[in-house]
Amino acid sequence: MRARVVLLCVLALSIVLLTAATPRTAAQNPQPGASRVIAIKAGKLVDPEKGTTAENQIILVRGRKIETVGTNVQIPADAQVIDLSKSTVLPGLFDAHTHLCITVKKDRDAGNYYITTLLDPTPYRAIEGVANARDMLAAGFTTIRDVGNAGNYADTALREAIGRGLVPGPTIVNAGRIIAPYGGQFHLQPEKRDLATPEYAFADTHDEMLKAIRENIHYGATVIKIVVDDQKYIYTVDDIRFMVEEAHRAGFKIAAHCWTHAGAHNAAEAGVDSIEHGQMMTNDDLQLAKKNHVVLVGTDFSVIAARASGFPELHAVFVDRLKRAHQIGVTMAYGTDVIFALPGETRGTLAAEYVNSWVEAGVPAKDTLQAMTLNAARLLGVDGERGAIKPGLAADIIAMPENPLENIQAVRKVSFVMKDGNVFKGE
Repeated sequence: MRARVVLLCVLALSIVLLTAATPRTAAQNPQPGASRVIAIKAGKLVDPEKGTTAENQIILVRGRKIETVGTNVQIPADAQVIDLSKSTVLPGLFDAHTHLCITVKKDRDAGNYYITTLLDPTPYRAIEGVANARDMLAAGFTTIRDVGNAGNYADTALREAIGRGLVPGPTIVNAGRIIAPYGGQFHLQPEKRDLATPEYAFADTHDEMLKAIRENIHYGATVIKIVVDDQKYIYTVDDIRFMVEEAHRAGFKIAAHCWTHAGAHNAAEAGVDSIEHGQMMTNDDLQLAKKNHVVLVGTDFSVIAARASGFPELHAVFVDRLKRAHQIGVTMAYGTDVIFALPGETRGTLAAEYVNSWVEAGVPAKDTLQAMTLNAARLLGVDGERGAIKPGLAADIIAMPENPLENIQAVRKVSFVMKDGNVFKGE
C-alpha cells in the first residue's frame, strides 16, 4: 500500500512539472467561455480542401468555436486581437497514426519495443503520453489518432485528461488494446505466455473477436485497431469482415495494421476503414482499396525515421508505394508511427519530418496538406467538428511564416497554435 501511495504522488508531481514547464498551455489558461472573443488577423488563409489562399482575412473566435471568417468582419470592441498579418494561417494538422504512450529507449531496449513494454509500466507511459501530446500540439498537430501500444489503456487516460483540460494536447481518437491473433506482434515463450498482455488482446475465434471489441469500447477506446498479419497465421477476409461489421454496428471504425501483401489484400477486400502501413501493397491491392473506400494511412518512413526504426531499407519501399497510391487515386491520410526519440527533436518535429517522403514521392503540396487535414478529419469521423477554418467548427488554428501550398516544408515551422480557442503557442 505504501509503495502505491508513493507511486501516485510521483505521478501527480510529474504531471504538474510537465505542465508547469510549458508556457501558455491550455491547462494554464482558463477554458474559454461564451463571452470570450478573439479576432485573428490572417495575412494569408489557406483552404486545404480547395487548395486556395485568401489574403487579409479576419477569423472571429468566440469561446471554443469559429464564429465568422471574412475580409470585412467587424471586430468587437472587447475582442483580443492576434496579429498574424505576416503569417500563413490554416487548420490544425492531423496525425492519424501515433503511439504517444510509448518511446523505445535505444540504448536500453536494443531498438525492440517488446522490451520497452516489459520495462515501462502503464503509469509511466501515461506520463510519457502527456509529454508527447504537449510536443505534438506545439508542432501544430491539433488532432491525432493513437492506435494502441499504450499498455493498460494509458491512451484512454490521456484522452480524458486532455479533454478535461488537465493537461495540454491534441484531440485524441484512441484504440486501447490492439486486437490480434495469438502472440500479437511478439514472439512469446511457453513459460511466459502473459508477457504480451495487456499490450494486445488475443482473439482467434469470432467470439473472442467480439469480446475484445466490446471490452475495448467499454474501457474507453474510440476506434478499434487490429493487427492482421504479424504472425505466420493471419486474419482471413471473413475474420476481418466480421470485426468490421461488429465495430460498425457499435458506431466504431476499424484500423488494420498490415505489414504484408497478403494482410493488406485481405483488409482491403474486407473493407476496413483504414489500412495502416501497407508498404507491400501491389497496384491491384491499391485498386481494391480504392474500390472499397479504404483509406491508406501509409506511415511513410522518411530516411531518418526508417533508420531510427531499424528498417533503413524500407524507406524506398514506402516512397514507391506512396507514389503508386497517389497515382492510382487512393484516399490517403497522414500518419507517422513515431515511437523513437532523437536528440534535438520532439515527438512533434519528428512527426512533421515525414513530409519529406511525400515530397520525394512527388505528391503535390495540396494533396499532402489534404492528407494532413481534410482526409484525416473524415477518417477520424471529426470532420463535422474540426479540420477546417469554417464557422461553427472548433477553433483549431495554426500559423507559419511560409505558405505550405507553395512549400509543404512550411508545416515543419509552426509558429502559432490555437486549440479549441486557447492559444497554446504564440508568435
